[in-house]
Amino acid sequence: MNESAQLYRNEFWKGKEQPKSVVAEQFGYDGIVDELAQLIINGKKTATCSAYALYEIENLPLPTIDMYTIILNSKDDPVAIIKTTEIQLIKMNEVPEELALAEGDLTFEYWWNGHKEAFTNELAEFGLEFSEDMLLVFERFEVVDVKSKG
Repeated sequence: MNESAQLYRNEFWKGKEQPKSVVAEQFGYDGIVDELAQLIINGKKTATCSAYALYEIENLPLPTIDMYTIILNSKDDPVAIIKTTEIQLIKMNEVPEELALAEGDLTFEYWWNGHKEAFTNELAEFGLEFSEDMLLVFERFEVVDVKSKG
């Protein structure tokens, strides 16, 4: 966690018990990080997903309910805090439209094509191939704070 995210964390939970699990990260990849952060702030993005295989390869723990994430913009500045409210393991080709659209995409087709491209690129870095029935880790979340610009 970078210094500005740590300061935001300490400021937000000042005088309160800090949760055990708080991470700071950007959502998305170069070019869409700020757009996704704004969708979260505006309440249009209430879910995210990632490839389950990447958790295994990178030996990372799966997200948990009640986990907090400090959302970072493309400059790694904190812009909001979200709390994970639901975790679901689901095959990509079984994701219902309602769940896909919770990610803030305009259409299911747009969600599918964008995620297929992103997962294809991510998995290729590890010598793996995209599969329509690959397992995803889907997280639903709620915004608990939006950082003031002051």
